[in-house]
Parts: sequence; structure tokens; C-alpha cells
Amino acid sequence: MNFNQFNLDSRLEAGINKAGYSAPTPIQKEVINIAMSGQDLIGTAQTGTGKTAAFVLPILHKLLVDRHKYATVLIVTPTRELAEQIKQHIDMLQYKTGIRSATVYGGVSAPSQIKALRRGVDIIVACPGRLLDLINQGYAKLDRINVLVLDEADRMLDMGFLPDIKRILSYLPKKRQTMLFSATFPREIEALAKQVLHNPRKVAIGISRPAHTVSHALFPVSQHLKAKLLLKILEHTDTNSVLIFTRTKYRAKSLAKKISDKNYTVTSIHSNRSQPQRQAALKGFKDGTYHIMVATDIAARGLDVENISHVINFDIPATADDYIHRIGRTGRAEKSGDAFTLTTPEDEDMIKKLEKIIGDKIPREKLEDFDYNSPKPQHIQRPRKVGNQGRKSKFRPGSAKSRKF
Repeated sequence: MNFNQFNLDSRLEAGINKAGYSAPTPIQKEVINIAMSGQDLIGTAQTGTGKTAAFVLPILHKLLVDRHKYATVLIVTPTRELAEQIKQHIDMLQYKTGIRSATVYGGVSAPSQIKALRRGVDIIVACPGRLLDLINQGYAKLDRINVLVLDEADRMLDMGFLPDIKRILSYLPKKRQTMLFSATFPREIEALAKQVLHNPRKVAIGISRPAHTVSHALFPVSQHLKAKLLLKILEHTDTNSVLIFTRTKYRAKSLAKKISDKNYTVTSIHSNRSQPQRQAALKGFKDGTYHIMVATDIAARGLDVENISHVINFDIPATADDYIHRIGRTGRAEKSGDAFTLTTPEDEDMIKKLEKIIGDKIPREKLEDFDYNSPKPQHIQRPRKVGNQGRKSKFRPGSAKSRKF
């Protein structure tokens, strides 16, 4: 099967060729026909399956067939990175069609976004918070929207955006096409789907387990030796394109520093970095300026980087779903990839869950040239400070001299 069989507008052929698409992926085969029919849709699929193009192509087709002077398409997504990646897909696939799109998200100044909306766009790709700000200020008008896409709905739920989504929905026309994509369907997402979709078709592609192109391995180690073991693993690994996940932003920053000290080209993405810093980090990782990127789960979903050879979980993820999304960054488009996870004795319960969804026991690996018995460093306790003359202070919490006025 090829893309010609979808009867997409012929003006999209240049963009499809520019993107290097030949045969549609399974999710594209299912979603494009339904989306072109105008029917509501619930879609679930692993990352790296071509989901974004599956809804972008029908949207572009519809705009070319029935063009208006105002925004008629709204795509809502949880993170700035995802918004930018969807915009990149739109820009590539609408090649030379003149279709206009704009991103709306926080972390950057609003004037350029307001200017784009005033100039006129066909598609708004937005994160909930900034979109509501611009609606309240009168810059974003949604009364003509006839296609709504809610992308990564479960992620938006995790990030506390559900109330914002419901407020955004109140500004939209009741008559519209709605497409909702979510990797998992907790009760809150099921309830939302019932409220906003009308007789939706459901498409589910390969959501139960990680891609078969990924090889898994566990590296058991004591907590205090994890950083040293990671550096040793990197010595044994082709580090041309490695994505490392940590659980916290502080650990991501610290780990990136340790890796950099070993003369690797490394960058990081986490919530303490500004939006321009995140964009520069992602661009550098994509173009090979940086061979290693350390990230929190902000980058786990929807990160569109070709040819990542290794995903390393420095910290085991909090849920099995998070594991699937993290390692979905490698082994894409039928290419092979490796997923390494550093584990401690406290991780056994999660390991059992991972082995259940994978359907097999995950191999345990041990490096011969690493000292697993190295003791934990002893922290020297500093002596407690005393008063000016080497005596304990006489000031008590309730004394007059210690009160704050």
C-alpha cells in the first residue's frame, strides 16, 4: 500500500516525498481513512509508529479542500517539545501549500505568538496554560474550530491539565470532529472521551508491550555506584546517540556534568532549563552536536529523534507505561535498539512488572572490569557551630534578642 491510495490532495505529494514516506505505517493505515471521513476517533499506539503524520495528513487535506481565513484546527498537547515537533511535521508535510500554523506555549514571550495569531493561521498547536491565557486576553478565538486533536491525553492528565482541557472545550463549537490520542486509558480519560467524542471509532496499534526491535538488559548495582557504573557502560557502548533518563531534574543536571567531565559531548532536558535552552539541546542532539542527552520524563513521550541507538534508564521508571514510552525512543521504524536499565534491590517489584509486559525474563548483565564491591563513601560529620567565644549561644527561641520584629 502507498499514500496515493488514501486519495489525499495531490498538493500534499511534495511534502510526503520530502518527509521520505513510502508505505504507511499500521497506525496511518487505520487512522487516515477514518480522519478523512470526518468521524470522531480514539487512537492508541506506541511512540515512533507515525501517529503524528496519521492525523496531520488528513487535517492538511481538509484544509486544502475547504480553506478558510481563520483558524479551524486546534491541536492540544502537553509539552512545548511535543508542540514544536507537531509543528515541524506540519511544516514538512504542507510543503509549498501555503497552509499556516502557529505554536502557543509558555516559557517564551507571548508577543510573537500573538502576532502570528493576529496575522492569521489555519492550525493552532497549543499547550493548555498559554492557550487559556491568550483566550482570556482575547487574542485566541476558537469559535470557528471544526477539528480538535487531543494528543497524549493521559500525559496531560498526569500533568494536571484536565481542568484546563475542560475549560478549553467550553470555547469550542459543539459541532466538530474530535480525535483523541492516549497511550493509556485511566478512568478520567475514559470519562473525558465520553464527554467530548460522538460515536468514535477506536484504533489500537501495538500498545501492550515494547517494540520487538528493542533488546532489554538490566544492570544490578548498589545505589551509590550507579553513576560510576553508567560511565563504565558508556565506555563499552557506541555513544553516537544515547538518551539517558533520570527521575529528577537535579539528578539529570548532576549526571550530565559527570558525563561531560569524561569528555563526552552531552546535553540535558529538564524543567529547570528555559525553553530556548531545551530547544537548543534537542536541536544539538538531533544534528549530532551532542552524542548523549540526559532527560527527565518530560522527554519520554513523543520525542522525535531519528537513530537513537541506546536508551539508558539511570533510574528505573515509576510505571511500566513510562518504561514503554522511554524505550520507545529507540528501535523505531523497524531499526534495532538497546534499552539498558540500572537497578537496585528496591526495584524488584517494578522489574517483575516489566518482565510481565515484555513476556520474558530480562537478562541481567555484569561488567567484568567494574568493582561492584566498592564501599559507600563515609561522610565526615562537621562539628556543630558554637558561640563567639567557643560557648553555646545563650539565645533561646523565646528570648527577646532572638525574636523577629
